Amino acid sequence: MAAARAAGHRPHPVRQFVLKTRSRCNLACTYCYVYEMADQGWHGQPAAMTPATAARAAERIAEHAAAHDLPRVDLVLHGGEPLLTAPAALAAPVDAVRAAVARAAPRTRVTATVQTNGTLLTRGRLAALAAAGIRVGVSLDGGLPAHNARRVDRTGRPGFGAAARGLRLLARHPDSYAGVLCVVDLDQDPVETYESLLAFAPPSIGLLLPLANWSAPPPGHRPGRAPYADWLLAVFERWWHDASRRTRIRLFEEIIALLLGLPAATETLGLEPAATAVIETDGSIEQADSLKSAYEGAAATGMTLATHSFDQLLDHPGFAARQLGRDALAAGCRACELVEVCGGGHYPHRYRAGEGFRQPSVYCADLQVLIRHIATAVRRATRTTAAEPAAQTPTAVHRAARAATAAHPPAAAS
Repeated sequence: MAAARAAGHRPHPVRQFVLKTRSRCNLACTYCYVYEMADQGWHGQPAAMTPATAARAAERIAEHAAAHDLPRVDLVLHGGEPLLTAPAALAAPVDAVRAAVARAAPRTRVTATVQTNGTLLTRGRLAALAAAGIRVGVSLDGGLPAHNARRVDRTGRPGFGAAARGLRLLARHPDSYAGVLCVVDLDQDPVETYESLLAFAPPSIGLLLPLANWSAPPPGHRPGRAPYADWLLAVFERWWHDASRRTRIRLFEEIIALLLGLPAATETLGLEPAATAVIETDGSIEQADSLKSAYEGAAATGMTLATHSFDQLLDHPGFAARQLGRDALAAGCRACELVEVCGGGHYPHRYRAGEGFRQPSVYCADLQVLIRHIATAVRRATRTTAAEPAAQTPTAVHRAARAATAAHPPAAAS
């Protein structure tokens, strides 16, 4: 770390704080990175974050916001399933952070979302969240039962019916609706998946590549093939050429923004430094928990709220490595013409046992095909715009670029 700092690399403050208010879940999705992948640390976590831990988290977050004069911090209530908390207590961690930040850093704005499987959404819970200004994101793998065969409870019973009821209720409260996260499933028709999700009127859809790496490749992975690009591009073509924009698709908007040289709020693409910290139910401070898909302890830092500040997290080698941008990438990635957009891909996707994370993404071929296709669409739209009168309605490329750079917190996980 001393050598990196001497070379001119400066830490970037944490801006998103993921509060693991619950470490257990009412579902047992067969692909869940928390419970089904390499890291099984959840077994040793308390089932719920205590009020004392939440209060300590609030003080540490406020301390960090004040030290760096942050204009905004983003909170994500996460799990497990955070809605296992009683409605009356749902907003307590957010209230604690807002109060602490108001005292220590009054110029800092606090935004909050909760990421849920949707099965426990009720009028009471939605009312409590809305009153606290906490928006709701839902994880769902498509809008039909067949799309969600892997989202089951511990007895194998499907969770889709309850999730669909919760989403229909949420759609009646658009001010509280953050969007839907959907993991790409090659076994499902992409256009059908996309259009079925539209039935729930999501303001945005996050299409996520399955958490995988070189030692545990994704389903359908073949050298020289790009099945995930093919799936995503089928959705892109339907979305891009739609007569009206019925939802935002963040992956596509972020690629467009990066192609245009604009910042994008994502850790999965581009070269922006990592800025997310996770606080587990026991008060331990971890890196992004998607790293749990790589190996046991990959997200761990050895730090806790009781003994460490978030400024100390900035000097943790694992966290700092994800702030080095191009310098942290494999040689082939650094030389690639797409590096400013791809950024080497999502950090967990680069892992290879025995060699670490300095590899291209296991989705490298897919990302290249996807980015080049979208770049072609952007160039065509830009040429069309240049030929149109100035009074014409802005094209899809401009709408998407503006949306991708709007001030909103990135989704934390599925």
